[in-house]
Amino acid sequence: MAEVVSPTVARRRVRLALREAREAHGLTQQQVAEEMEWSLSKVIRIENGDVTIAPNDLRPLLSMYGIKDRERVSDLLTAAKIARTRQRQAWYQAPEFREWLSDATLRHIEYEAEAVALRSYSIYYIPGFLQTPQYAAALTGKFRGDIGEERIRTLLKARQLRHETLFARLSQVEIVLLLEESVFMRPIGGAEVFAEQLRQLKAVAEQGHVLLRMLPFDLDYSIPTTNSYDLLLLSGSAADSEIMYRENGFTDEVLEDRTITQRYRDRFEELWSQSTSESDTIGFVDERIKELETQS
Repeated sequence: MAEVVSPTVARRRVRLALREAREAHGLTQQQVAEEMEWSLSKVIRIENGDVTIAPNDLRPLLSMYGIKDRERVSDLLTAAKIARTRQRQAWYQAPEFREWLSDATLRHIEYEAEAVALRSYSIYYIPGFLQTPQYAAALTGKFRGDIGEERIRTLLKARQLRHETLFARLSQVEIVLLLEESVFMRPIGGAEVFAEQLRQLKAVAEQGHVLLRMLPFDLDYSIPTTNSYDLLLLSGSAADSEIMYRENGFTDEVLEDRTITQRYRDRFEELWSQSTSESDTIGFVDERIKELETQS
């Protein structure tokens, strides 16, 4: 358990282990609740990560699931104790964000703040954690009529805080960014705003903080999804699968099923191998900036 460094990582490890053990035994959450003399909501909340499980509750549950290996039990008990460690309240836990951001978005932000690696695939726009305030305002403002002014303000504030949080730890996280060529061609916010967005993207790529590649229009490849998505890794341990966050229209979701996330990771790597090299992508971005400068 030495690699577990935060309650977020530890909580996730425990709840995934419990869910997988229950499913391996063919038990429903209702059956577990009855056997443990708990409420059904308690089992659901533990497996969803809404609450942590006390070590005294974890021991009999592990025994029920047939997990008796001493090292495995010790690891999970240690993780359960770490998960219950009080953390300084994060900015995204403030009432204004909990009111206006979806549960999936809040969990995505929490995981993003802890990730050691982040792979992002986008077909429409620069990913949120790399957006400049002006670009974010222009992009999010397009939905003002659908979601309202107050939510727009909250989303923009959250996006800026995500940006600041990630940039404060650029040296601690591996960021791999795969963008379709349409992202570079769509001048969201106008020529001046978009040129500044591309300058910032180019700078972090040249500094080695972000590995950036482009999927060009003339590349003959099958599109794996009509959605942009992020793959986040919370620790370097092989015991932890990646988490996937994706948006679909006005809904979003966090997926943790290992089969699904591995399929998307494999597809990401396949497209990465076919994409324009980092140096050529930066060169393309530089030329695009020059084009925009002549328009502004």
